[in-house]
Amino acid sequence: MKGVFITVEGPDGAGKTTQIQGLTAFLQEKGIPYLCTREPGGGGYVAQKIRELLLSPESGRIFPRAEALLYAADRAQHIEEVILPALNRGEWVVCDRFADSQLAYQGYGRQLDIPGFLQPLNQLVVGDLQPDITFLFLVAAEEGLARIIEKRGAAPDRMEQEALDFHQRVCDGYGKLAAENPERIVVLDGMRPIADLQAEVRSRLIPFLSRQNK
Repeated sequence: MKGVFITVEGPDGAGKTTQIQGLTAFLQEKGIPYLCTREPGGGGYVAQKIRELLLSPESGRIFPRAEALLYAADRAQHIEEVILPALNRGEWVVCDRFADSQLAYQGYGRQLDIPGFLQPLNQLVVGDLQPDITFLFLVAAEEGLARIIEKRGAAPDRMEQEALDFHQRVCDGYGKLAAENPERIVVLDGMRPIADLQAEVRSRLIPFLSRQNK
């Protein structure tokens, strides 16, 4: 694998989209070839159909274990069709959500068994592929949901419609994941000014630039 794998995580409304735009602008400035993708839905036609099923309010109730398996199927397609080919071409891959989201949302949010079910499932799908660095943007659950309502002006998707206590468990779960993976996950306060956050993201990527010149 020649490229650099960057994942961007956070609860709904944490500002990931804005920061991804700043991150990719930095890569453009440096002349680094990159691919920007997302989960769910980043793996072409199959993954897009899974995304529609997972996020459409019209899907109704999807049982937690079934939901987790759908996300895993999406990730498996995404890795094989998009992520690994790009990394092997030497591109940097910037991914909006990855395996950490599964642990935060289905593990802590849905309260599924993490060590007995989700971690083995993730391992089966991901294998040896791990992000080189993960940027985790955090805001309070109430703030994140308020931002979604203000920004979208449209009906929230199936996951965003969940009750506040679900989103609070997701936020708490992200905090626990960061504590368990301090060497990989960079925690950033999503309430800080956008420019300050972008500057810190850029500074964290500087050590990886030397890989591009090898």
